[in-house]
Amino acid sequence: MLIRFSALRCALIGGAAVSAALVLSACGGTDSSSSGMDHGSGMATTEPAASASADTVFNDADVMFAQMMIEHHRQAIEMASLADTRAASTDVKALATKIKQAQQPEIDTMTGWLTAWDKPAPMPSMSGGMDMGSMSHGPMPGAMTDADMSKLMDAKGAAFDKQFLTMMIAHHQGAVTMAKQESTQGSSPDAKALADKIVTDQQAEITQMQDLLKKV
Repeated sequence: MLIRFSALRCALIGGAAVSAALVLSACGGTDSSSSGMDHGSGMATTEPAASASADTVFNDADVMFAQMMIEHHRQAIEMASLADTRAASTDVKALATKIKQAQQPEIDTMTGWLTAWDKPAPMPSMSGGMDMGSMSHGPMPGAMTDADMSKLMDAKGAAFDKQFLTMMIAHHQGAVTMAKQESTQGSSPDAKALADKIVTDQQAEITQMQDLLKKV
């Protein structure tokens, strides 16, 4: 009787051991499958990193575009800031405010690119305007001379409105020329996208200013 009980007990223990081995084996298969999925997931997560790296591709044309457009935008903001106390037309004042609000964020964006590219950003001039020769790119399309800026600062009322619109149209046309050059010669997708935006926005503002010029 005791012998039979012992044999039964051994059989039960043995069966439990086999079951445990099967369970462990099954778990081991699940872990292996899970590990495989993790590897697949890990490979997938490398794609955004590669994409982000590709976005940092740039060439000399992108660098020159950012450096020159920062200076160009700074002068436009300097010109627009004069309208607050000198313009007579509320439409001219509204346009000047719009120009400042649009171009300062673009300056910040382009400065960020130059930092990421490890390239120098142009420094503001002592007057707070544009340092024409800081990047040694030479004269920029549409840029005002010191004499032009002095003449604009001396004007007031309707005379300021007419002079501001005339000068800003030329300034915008220069920016469009620079932006179109970036679109064809640049490599950075972000810089080319901004260049296209500048062309669209400033051409629309040129049309608006030409209409205003007929009224002042």
